[in-house]
Amino acid sequence: MRKSVRPLSRAIGLDCPLINHPNQAGDVTSTDQDSPPTSVLLPTVRWTDACEEVAGQLGERDELLVICDTADDPVADRRETTPDGVRIVLAGEPEGCSGKANAIATGMEVAEHDRVVWTDDDFAHPGDWLATLNADYERQGPTTEIPVFVGTDPLARLFEPAYAIGGTGAVFAGGIVWGGAVVFERDDLRDGQDAFLADLRRTVSDDGTLSEHIDVTAANRTRVVPAGGSIRGSVERFVRFFRIVRFHAPRAAAFNVAFAVVFAALCLFAPAVGVTLVTAISAAVYVRFGIRRATFLLAGPAVLVSPLFLAYALARRTFVWGGRRYRWRSLFDVEVLTV
Repeated sequence: MRKSVRPLSRAIGLDCPLINHPNQAGDVTSTDQDSPPTSVLLPTVRWTDACEEVAGQLGERDELLVICDTADDPVADRRETTPDGVRIVLAGEPEGCSGKANAIATGMEVAEHDRVVWTDDDFAHPGDWLATLNADYERQGPTTEIPVFVGTDPLARLFEPAYAIGGTGAVFAGGIVWGGAVVFERDDLRDGQDAFLADLRRTVSDDGTLSEHIDVTAANRTRVVPAGGSIRGSVERFVRFFRIVRFHAPRAAAFNVAFAVVFAALCLFAPAVGVTLVTAISAAVYVRFGIRRATFLLAGPAVLVSPLFLAYALARRTFVWGGRRYRWRSLFDVEVLTV
């Protein structure tokens, strides 16, 4: 029986190796002839290692759609030179939705097969990645893998404990889709594909929207995803993530704010108790998902500053993502602005 869950909602110097654990997917015994043909959607404006990795895993009947915005994107130059089974798709400029949501909606319309996999270009896809996702589907229906966000700038590293609890842990426990690695079939969309695509074309979050339309089970494995790159970029990412939770799961957003304020006060006025408690919580999440990084020790400082960042996220009226500025007023009210 499928699990049915209410949908969604090296400057600091603390590096340690990170492993994906647990990463047991069971025996992957399906062959290309045994599994239905699959359409893989990969939005990107450049041909990256991920494109090569996924293209190399396609069966004879599978397809990879590399989706960009316009012919001006660098990946569009490869339209006549892609490997077998790979197509470059031009989604056009978004209107009333994010570029990512627009790309996914276009890919869903163009894709030839009923079984669909979404993925991103910012993490490694091992050689059995696609076969394992297909085996997951045969066993338990719609399945998402779990992201572990690893900071690439000081602020993103500070946020790692929060990403582990609110990102990694939430995807695992809450029936939430991570758009970087999810498999489903069109018939799994509760209200049908047309309703789903209509929602995608008037909002920002692709995986948040899919979480509203599908029941998904998390696989018991993680993928390492770099986060940040600049202080400014990490601030914009924080604002976007908070908006996603605010609009898709307002109760969870309210809980996050209350949790941040309470624990910040506890760490400020009873530091021995507060810092020990939040560090222990973060350490437990790190252990559960095999995250071998010392950044769990930053949980205390992160909690102390989190109310400031949450207040900033609440006050901001726009944010930048993927070279575009968005004014996201409500779940289905999005304005695309010039950066």
